[in-house]
This record gives sequence, structure tokens and C-alpha cells, in this order.
Amino acid sequence: MRARQPDESGTVERNGVKTYYEVFGRGERTILFLPTWALVHSRYWKLQVPYFSRYARVITFDPRGHQPSDSPAGPEAYAPAEYAADALAVIDKVGVERATVVGLSNGAKTALVLAADHADRIDAVVFNCPSLAIGEAIPGRDYDFLAEIDTDEGWAKFNKQYWLRDFERFLEFFMTLNFNQPHSSKPFEDAMEWARETTPEVLADTFLGGLIGMDEQSVRDLCARVRCPVLVIQGQDDQIVGPGRGIALAGATGGELALLQGAGHSPHTRDPVKFNLLVRDFLGLRPLATTYTRWNRRRRRALFVSSPIGLGHALRDIAIADELRKVRPDLDIEWLAQSPVTRALTDRGEQIHPASVQLASEVAHIDAESHEHDLHVFQAWRRMDEIMLANFMLFNDLMEQEAFDLVIGDEAWDLDHFWHENPELKRAPFVWMTDFVGWIPMPSGGHHEAWLAADYNAEMIEHIERFPRLRDRSIFVGNPDDIVPDSFGLDLPLIRGWTEEHFEFSGYITGFDPTETEDRGALRERLGYAPGEKVCIVTVGGSGAGASLLRRVVASYPEAKRRVPELRMVVVAGPRIDPQSLPRVEGLEVHAYVPGLYRHLAACDVAVVQGGLTTCMELTANRRPFLYFPLQNHFEQNFHVPHRLGRYGAGRRMEYASSPPEIIAEAIARELAREVTYRPVETGGAASAAALIAESL
Repeated sequence: MRARQPDESGTVERNGVKTYYEVFGRGERTILFLPTWALVHSRYWKLQVPYFSRYARVITFDPRGHQPSDSPAGPEAYAPAEYAADALAVIDKVGVERATVVGLSNGAKTALVLAADHADRIDAVVFNCPSLAIGEAIPGRDYDFLAEIDTDEGWAKFNKQYWLRDFERFLEFFMTLNFNQPHSSKPFEDAMEWARETTPEVLADTFLGGLIGMDEQSVRDLCARVRCPVLVIQGQDDQIVGPGRGIALAGATGGELALLQGAGHSPHTRDPVKFNLLVRDFLGLRPLATTYTRWNRRRRRALFVSSPIGLGHALRDIAIADELRKVRPDLDIEWLAQSPVTRALTDRGEQIHPASVQLASEVAHIDAESHEHDLHVFQAWRRMDEIMLANFMLFNDLMEQEAFDLVIGDEAWDLDHFWHENPELKRAPFVWMTDFVGWIPMPSGGHHEAWLAADYNAEMIEHIERFPRLRDRSIFVGNPDDIVPDSFGLDLPLIRGWTEEHFEFSGYITGFDPTETEDRGALRERLGYAPGEKVCIVTVGGSGAGASLLRRVVASYPEAKRRVPELRMVVVAGPRIDPQSLPRVEGLEVHAYVPGLYRHLAACDVAVVQGGLTTCMELTANRRPFLYFPLQNHFEQNFHVPHRLGRYGAGRRMEYASSPPEIIAEAIARELAREVTYRPVETGGAASAAALIAESL
């Protein structure tokens, strides 16, 4: 799912060739992100569009030669002047007089033609690792493009005849050089997928067309005619065109040069925070703070960032906030959060920061990734890259604008990752919290997923080793024995030992006061449950991923009722599932979001839930029988949660794929008859976490 959907899209036709474009946001300034080589389309700018569309109108278009734009025949159709004319046709279509243009690699040719020959339409230009015949070329790229050559080693693969023989192998070669930094699997996969949407024949035409009017003297003549402000962003380790091209272009245009040490050919994908901030500051888009209060005249402020994936984070975070206020009464806590967490926060009277409304929805992405009780959460998390980057950029702007004395992140993966990638941006003490450590591959993913998970784990380990104090406090919500005994991957440490070395342990945090639920009889009476009823609560959390399970449990109700005549089943759809979408069954109760659901779980005789940790541990703490159904391919629910529940001797694990309604009905009846002998859950976790957090102030 995208972090930002276009406000407008369409096609513009020029000389019989249709070009697809998209428009995002609005503002006095317009930024046109130009296509790069026709190997990829405009989604290559996905880590820039959401951020810049908050401050300006942003336009992208897909290049001729790549779907969904047309692919005319012949190199002449792909000359830089043709792409420049397409760009002008697009901005004319959307009613823009002047624009800033941003061009990457081959797109630098288009940007240069626009800036030199259409100065009245261009107010600034940003060149990103330009592919232009100027300056020192990268060695080894001097093979004849059209000839049949007697080797296919290295840059000999950049050859039309080779492309026609083995296009896939060329793509792998090119993208490996393009993303030459470690831990680049996601942008590599994206680019490979997009590149397969064009053909070697069309790509050959686009390469040859890009040479038209672009010899060194022509490039220098164009540079001499550029009058607008110029920024060149160049990766020092660029293995596609080499750093010499960008350095020479900055000199020839009199532009500013940002030389990024350690960066490759696509810094906008591998160093997107730095790239975005460089462009923002060059264009003067940075919002100015209009008020300031001296340190000794303002109260202490904490920004609490709570993961929206599961309402349980909100409940435990509120409990921590309550305890933290007891320890530090001078502390104001504000929340950067999104739905459905904001629902729980509002119910408790917490202060939600106004910037929260601008967050891209993580839960909507998770809902879109889920299928019939199946959520490959590791891959879904990887595909959430543009949402995470967009939300970090929002957070970073907020930290620049306002003063906070502390940032608390409960599984705020975007903050933790991008602060480690850009440690110079950290402006306040940072407390990191989580209830699991380590990506664990699903067996169905085979060797490739095992490699991917290990690579992500290795990157996290490297972050912590390089910047051990970027997390001022790392708190594991639980105890050392709650951690799985697995390793992070081949040649990587064991998860438990590494976590014990790098985390402090709060014990489990239930998110509610256990004294509220001690008297079950009184609690049931307050909630309207009769003494003789066998109450079954069915709930699947705060996302829409559990809709299939709800329907199946609903279908089990008639048989369960036959087995247990006194059964009363109450289905809680949650904030993301429409109760009207569930089947109607006589005698069954269906409710939407229920505030204080933990009370109903404490009062019930049995529960049927998904495999999320928080709900399962609430039932464990209240010593209630329950069935839990881990989402298929959800590594946390299939490994981390069952390990912890096994330690407490809690719950009965069920597999959705092998549990038709009649099996669920039988399991409900059996669980109602089972005597609970769970290990007690500690009750001081929130206070323990608050005490650790307070030490960072």
C-alpha cells in the first residue's frame, strides 16, 4: 500500500505517444520528479513523494518506454529532447507555469535540457548521480553496445545482444551495482520487479536515444546556459556512472555539490532521509519555528510513539504513562499515534499531538496485506518501507520544530531504524521498548526468507554495536525466559543472550489494574452477565486481519450452543471490522469496538482470540481459558507468542487451516471444562518500566 495516494492522475498525448502522470499535494511551489532510465517507472521516487507533497505540489510521470506510458519504436523517440517535451506537456496539462525538476541518472539529461533550453519554466534543478558525458567516467564501461562481443563478464553485459539473450542476468548485474551498499534487498527487489515490465528491445532504443545530442561538448554547452540554482547530489561509491560525473556537472553549472561518502548510485533509496533533507533545505521548504520558550520556562515534555499494530500496545503504554506521571509529575506526555491507537488514547483522555493526523496508516497497510487468516508480517513489514519513511520524516520535522525532553518508542520501528541510519538527527533521549526481538523466517519461505531475515537482524545488530547509546534505554516487556532460544541467523548470536546483554527487563505489563478484575462475580454483574451463563468472548484485535476467523467462529456457534446450552457468545469486531459484514446468527451478539475490553475478557468463561501477545497475556493474567489461532505466516504469533504462553502454561493453540466450525465448537466445550493452572503473571511491569524511563530524563 502507498504512503500517499495521488490527488490527480491521467495521461497526456504528444505526437501520438501517451504519457501517464500523477499529482500529489498542493502548494505555491511545484516539484517535478523526472523519470530516470526507462528501466523503472515513477514509483522509484516513492520515498520522496509523500514527504515533499506535504509542502509543495509534486508531479511524477512514467517514462515513454515503460508501462503504463507508451513505448514507441526507434531510438529517436527516446532522445532527451523528447523526454523534456513530455515533461513540459505534463506540467502544461496540470496548469503549472514553473517547476523545480529533480533528475536521477539518465533523467539528468532531461533535467539539463529543461534547465538550459526552457529557463522560463524551471526555477531550480536537482541532479541525482547524473549520467552525463562530462567528467571522469567509471572504468570498464567501454564495450561496443551493438556488437556481438566474445565475453559476458562485468560491463560486457551492458550490450544489446546480451540483453536479448539473457535480460534477467543483465538486470541482476545492473541492480547489484546500483544497490551496492549492504542490506539493500528491498530496493533491489523493487527495481527488479519494475524492470521486468519493460523489454530488452525497448530498453536498447532508450539507451541509444539517450545518446542523441549528449556528447561531451553538447553537455558543456547546455551547462553553460543553465541560470537557475543547481544542486548535485552524488554518491562517492557510485558504481554505475562513478562520482566524477556529478563532481564535473556541479563545476560546469556553478551548482552546489553534496558528495555522500559511502553512498551508491541511488542515494534517494538507500539514504532517503539525507537525500530528502538536502533537497528540502536547498529549496527552502523547511518550516520555520514561530515560537520559542527558554528551557527554564517550559515544562518537561515527552513524546510517546506507540505502534498502531495491535491495540495492546496502547493499553500497556497508557499504563506506563500513568506510572511515569507518578514518578515525574512535572512531565507532560503527548502522543504521536494513529488509528486505532488514538481511539484508546482518546477514551483515556490522553493528549494526542496534532501532527498525528498526517501519519500514513500502518494498519491500513497491514489490512491490505492480510488474506484469509494469513498475514506474512515480515514481508508486509518490508513492503511498508515508504510508510515508515514518510512517518519518520514527519517525526523528524516535528523534532526540529518543537522541544521534547524525551522520546519513548514502543515498537516504533521507523524511529529506531532511521535514527540509527542518521544518528546526527537525534535531538532527545530515546527509550526503545519491545516485547519481541528478532525476525524469524517462516519455513514456507525457504532459504531466501531465512537469508532475508538474517540480513535484517544483522543490520539491527550492526546498528546497536556502532551506536550503543542511541537507545538511551532498551526495555524488553517481559523476562529473559520469555525470549525464544533461536539464533538471529547463520553466524549470528543467539537471540536470548544478545537481548540479555543489550536490554533491561520490565516484566510483563498487563495494561490494567489487576485489582479491578479480582472479584469476577461483581465484575460479571456490572457487565450484565448472568450467574448461570457460560460467556464466550470472541475478539481479534485492532486490525482487520481477523475477519476470517470471526466468520468461522460465528459459524461454530450453533454447534457450540448445542454442546453447551448455557453458552452466551459475544463477538467483538473491533475498530477495523464492520459488524454488519459478519453473518447474522440467532442468539449471537456482535459488537463493534468495546472500550475496556479487558474487563469482559476477565469476566468471561472462555475466549477465542487471534494469536496476538497482549490479548493472550491479558487472559493469562486473569486465568481465563482460551483458544488462540496464530495468523498463518505471522512469525511473531507462530514463534514468539507461543514460546511465552508455553512458559505460563496458558491457552490452547489451534490451527485455522485444520479447524472447521465443528472443531472450534468442540474445542470451546472442552476448554470450558478445563481447569486453569497457569503460572501467575507479575503485576508491577508498568511501574518498573516507568522507573527505567524516568532515569533517562
